[in-house]
Amino acid sequence: MIYLYISPSCQSCRKTIKWFDEFKIPYKMINIISQPLTKEDIFRMLKNTENGFEDIISERSKPFQENNLDMDNMKTSELVDFIIKNPTVLKRPIIVSNDIVEIGYNADDIRAFIPPHMRTFNDMISCGDCDTNKCVYHNDSAVLAKEIKEAFEAEEK
Repeated sequence: MIYLYISPSCQSCRKTIKWFDEFKIPYKMINIISQPLTKEDIFRMLKNTENGFEDIISERSKPFQENNLDMDNMKTSELVDFIIKNPTVLKRPIIVSNDIVEIGYNADDIRAFIPPHMRTFNDMISCGDCDTNKCVYHNDSAVLAKEIKEAFEAEEK
């Protein structure tokens, strides 16, 4: 399962939701403003981070600054409780699957969430419900796929 931790006012969050919807990739959306976070949510976010809390907490956030936090001198349980009480301290969006965590929206990095069965040229270049003769996205993608295929064939010769 892919979890999207978002806030509705966040532009990057809206881009992330749009991207997952366009690729028809199922996800569970958790609005950190209206849905209380749990300890399980926090540990799910932390599981695959490189730098732990530093990766998910925004030190520029109002709650962080107002409380003058020193993450280095806080216990894990204190930081978890602080996040649960002050969810806006989190960077957004936070995208989590079993073995991947992505903080923020990055058009290239988010592609790691495309399931393996969808990672073929034909699946990735089809928009699905379009008239392929008029669809700019479909036609541009088909041209790109053809150019990539020709480049690989030329390298093999």
